[in-house]
Amino acid sequence: MSERTRDEVVASVSDVFARTFGSAPTGVWSAPGRVNLIGEHTDYNGGLCLPIALPQRTYAAVSRRDDGVLRMASAQQDGVVEVALDDISPKQPGGWGSYVAGVLWALRRDGLPVDGLDVVVDSTVPFGAGLSSSAALECAVAAAASDLFDLDLLASTEGRARLAARCVEAENEIAGAPTGGMDQSASLLCDDAAALLLDCRSGETRQVPFDLDASGYVLLVTDTRAEHALVDGQYAARRDACEAAARDLGVETLREIGPAGLDDALGRLGSDEVRRRVRHVVTEIERVTLAVTALEAGDLDEVGRLFDLSHASLRDDYEVSCEELDVATATARSHGALGARMTGGGFGGSCIAIVRAADADAVAAAIAAAFEAEGFTPPVSFTVTASGPADRDR
Repeated sequence: MSERTRDEVVASVSDVFARTFGSAPTGVWSAPGRVNLIGEHTDYNGGLCLPIALPQRTYAAVSRRDDGVLRMASAQQDGVVEVALDDISPKQPGGWGSYVAGVLWALRRDGLPVDGLDVVVDSTVPFGAGLSSSAALECAVAAAASDLFDLDLLASTEGRARLAARCVEAENEIAGAPTGGMDQSASLLCDDAAALLLDCRSGETRQVPFDLDASGYVLLVTDTRAEHALVDGQYAARRDACEAAARDLGVETLREIGPAGLDDALGRLGSDEVRRRVRHVVTEIERVTLAVTALEAGDLDEVGRLFDLSHASLRDDYEVSCEELDVATATARSHGALGARMTGGGFGGSCIAIVRAADADAVAAAIAAAFEAEGFTPPVSFTVTASGPADRDR
């Protein structure tokens, strides 16, 4: 977990850019990672989710080019990746560069006047932790492109939502990860001290107050450091199952199945596995609604209860948890957390827990001890606050 300040990373990525490309960048833009408080695997089902933006961000030092060429470098790797914009495809340029190139591809396909860029990226978002480092990378580049090509998309909620949609297309169609739209929306639309209630069917958003500090609590994130990847087929299999179930039920998305109609819908599905997938989605969407009501009423005990129910559903019905996530959440609960759940796509990644600020270090130590006892890779725990969206830093 990097402890570098925002100013330090801005200065560092600017220096790497100058060494790599021979001149100072025009500017530096950054976008946050995210933690989803609740509403997991609901985004691609037209549902509701409730993410916050993290203080940890991905930074892009960028200058404009006018020759249709994209050149990219990373502070974490040697070498420069280069691709002509006309050659961008699911195979070109491949690797991490696909997330950057895909953004320009999607903006151009949208008819926006985007040309080449020189880009150097650096990040304090833990990679592979389920905190959406990929969306942070996409959104930082998208923010830079908006400013450098005078697209003016950062000035309004509607413009930011349009950028988020292009970043989703980049990840789905060029990087090859069939994710929903929550991560990019969070990175571009979240406010400080607020969670973003995102309706993935209508695209509507609403800021929900989320300031645990005022109540003496913190959100403890534990990066389990278990292997986490969304392109290995498991995520896609869950999405395919939900889309097939919606077709079988004669609805556009599972959002159309409300809690009152769940039993009837389950009775019309032939596979127990598909029934469990659908049950998770429908009940998880309802838990988001209940969590928003609880947050607005200041009822953190109820939010914690919903966290626990969400994790159980993700573990048992959606089957996207793992031993490390289950140990981390159970240990947090047994050491006083109001509630704990896995966050992100699953199959590794991170868990979150609402704990008293005074107990955060003790809970983190207990999770580390439990991991050692199980022979797991040591986890990394840290507290986070709800932070602001993608923007220009310099």
